[in-house]
Parts: sequence; structure tokens; C-alpha cells
Amino acid sequence: MNDDPGRGSISPPYFYGWVVTWTAFAILAVAYGIQFSFGVFLPEIVADTGWSRTQLSVAISAYVLGYSLLSGFTGAVTDRSGPKRVIAVGAVFLGLGYVLVGVAQEYWQFFVAMALVAALGMSATFIPCSATVARWFDQDRGKALGIATSGGSFGGFLVPPVAGVLTGAVGWRATYVILGVVAVVALLGASLLIVRDPGEKGLMVDGVTGGSDGHGERAAGAGATDCAPVEAVWGATRAQAMKTGIFWVAGAIFFFTWLAVFMPLVHLVPLAEDLGIGKAAASTMISAIGIGGLLGRTATGIISDRIGRLVSLAAVLTLQVGAFTVFAAGSGYWALFVAGVAFGFGYGGTTTMFPAIFSDQFGQANIGAIVGAVFTVAGSAAAFGPTLAGYLYDLTDSYRLAFAVGGALNLVGLGLVGVLRISLTVGANNQGAGRWQPAPVRSSASVGE
Repeated sequence: MNDDPGRGSISPPYFYGWVVTWTAFAILAVAYGIQFSFGVFLPEIVADTGWSRTQLSVAISAYVLGYSLLSGFTGAVTDRSGPKRVIAVGAVFLGLGYVLVGVAQEYWQFFVAMALVAALGMSATFIPCSATVARWFDQDRGKALGIATSGGSFGGFLVPPVAGVLTGAVGWRATYVILGVVAVVALLGASLLIVRDPGEKGLMVDGVTGGSDGHGERAAGAGATDCAPVEAVWGATRAQAMKTGIFWVAGAIFFFTWLAVFMPLVHLVPLAEDLGIGKAAASTMISAIGIGGLLGRTATGIISDRIGRLVSLAAVLTLQVGAFTVFAAGSGYWALFVAGVAFGFGYGGTTTMFPAIFSDQFGQANIGAIVGAVFTVAGSAAAFGPTLAGYLYDLTDSYRLAFAVGGALNLVGLGLVGVLRISLTVGANNQGAGRWQPAPVRSSASVGE
């Protein structure tokens, strides 16, 4: 899917695209690190306020749904105005949302702060960051996206333990206020380093020199000051992408896998405790998912640059099907732990493949709007998975059916990878390339196909 014959040679080690990549890593580490810390706060919030776990779960589900729905908007604005302003405004809303969570005295105040204010801020992180990184790379797109998105998993390692220590020292309210202030300062600072695409710095995609097909780009520092941004990116509009079968089939893959993705994150620890595993040992299941996620995001991106996106996506979805099968079987500690690592690897891999696949197929020019549109629907599905699992547990007094359904949903996604492969093959036979073909507005050299 990402073959590009005729490319030039890779530039020297320094290329500003890697600054953008690691800045995106930092942004996602802070944003997702705070998000994944909610489990640390939950018992303290219940004890302090008397609000039920169900009420708090509803607020978190509304938060996930909110930032997923808003991602289509922030993605489109990123394409038009650039990521710097989007991330900066998002930083203010994200930090303000968490500060308001910390000072909320009534449940409705907590709900509004989390599901509206913080959700708006969170919507300005993943899609703007991943879309921007995708614009800077072609040959190394998977590697760069793997590094950037692994920031979320790294934050999941780093921030919750810190939040736990702070909560023990100053309480959950003060900790949320502190984290809110940190979010504002860190994300505002990081936004200063984010640049929309290579053309804004007089550079070209990948920092490549030479080349014969219009993608041959000059290296960072090579003085390519005559390059306009339009030369650095190409691609379909959101409307054009949505008229293709590839868009809908690929979108359906992520819809089905993300519908089940929060099931283990919320219910794997209770499953382990139901099986007689102690609370301390059961809590390590989240660490297992985090370990797998960090490895999966990075490794899958690098591997996909070499063996192809769809082969890599099929592999990580197969891992998720296997993990859900083990969860449904209700095995012992080590089986669940290994399955947790496998699930995390698969989840991390699919997250990395998401922007890479759409950028490969539809180009970089409007990638924020395109992946934002998909995330609005597919990402929103994640908000309902934990509720579905809880309902099935209440219905059957067991997690067996819930995790079996999760495995089946990923199996559907795996089957759709085959459908997508067929769609790309047909497109290649009919159009000469397995991706969206632009109207002849620019020369074929500038399009790079």
C-alpha cells in the first residue's frame, strides 16, 4: 500500500519531521496519561462525594463519546488553520476541564467539566497530532506514527502512578487541579513546536533528496526555500474520500474493533478478581495492556513500512481475537496477563495503522478531516463497549459472553481486511494504483503517482 518507486535517498539524521513526531508523542503522553488515571481517582471520588460508580462511568462514557464526535470538527480545522492553534486552544479547554473536575461540588458540574469541557480539549490531541505527523512522512510514515501514538501508552505508564502518589498526599481534588495546570502548560509549550507540513519550513516529505517522480524531496537544511506547502502534500477532500468504497470498508474495520476496545480496559481487572485472583495481582492486568500497547504502537508502525499496512493490520487484529478468546475462557493469572499484553499490542497496532492507512490511500492534504470523520463514528463506538459488557455480565452473571462478543467483533474486522484488500486490488486493476486517483488539476509528477 505504500510502495513508491523512484524515490530519492533519505536525508541526514536531522529532519524537522522527527521534532514534530516527538512533540506529538509528548502531547499524547500528557493527554492520555491524565485520561488513563481516572481509575486511580474513582474510589476516592466515590468515598468523598457519594456519587455512584455508575454515575461516574456514565460521565466517562460521555467524555469518550464527546471527544470522538468532536474529532471530526477539530480534524477539519487542523487542515484549514493548522495544528498549532487547534492544539493550543485544546490545551486551554483540557486543562480547564480538569481544574473544574477538581472543584466540582455537584455531580452535574463534574459531568459538564468532564463530558463537555475536557472532551473538547481532548478532541484536539489525537487527530490533529496524527494527521500532522502523517503529512511529514511517506516512506517512514508508519514508523513516525508508531512513535507519536506510543506517547499515549507511555503516558499510561507514567502519569497514573504519579497521580496515585499525589492523591495520597493532597487528595483527588487538588491532584486534578495540578494535572489540569500541567496539561495547559505542557500542551501550550508543545504547540509552539508543531508545524503543519514540510512546506511551511521550505522542506519536503521525508526529508528525501533527489527522486524522479515529484516526491523526490530536499533534505532538511538543504535550503529548499522555494517549496510551497501545496508541493509537500496532496490528496482527496473529505467528500471525495467518502465517495469511495475504500473509505467505508476501512472505516468499518476500525468501527468493529473499537466497539470492543474498552471492554478489557474496564472489565479485565474485575474478571481477574472474579476468578479468585487477588486485587493487587489483578490490577497488573492494566499494566500488561500498557506494556503491549507501547510495544504494539512502535513495532507495528515500523513493520508496516516494510511488509505493508494490511498485512500488519490483519496480524494485530488476529492478536486481539486470540486475546478475547483467552479472556472468555476465564483462564488463570498468567494466561490473562499474556493475553493482556497481546490485546495491548493489537490495540496499539490498530491505533497506529488508523491514520497511516487513510493517509496512504487519500493523501495528506485533508487527512485531518478524513480521519476525523472516521473517528467521529468509529471512535464513538468505544464509548458503548464497556456498557455492553456490563449489561451482558448482569444478564449472564459472567464475563464469558461479553468477551466472546468482543472477539467476534474483532473477527468481523479481520474479515473486512480481506474485503479491503480486494477493493484495493480492483482499484489497482482499474486505475493503475490501489488508492484514490486525483483529478488532473496538477501534473502527475506533483501528485507522485
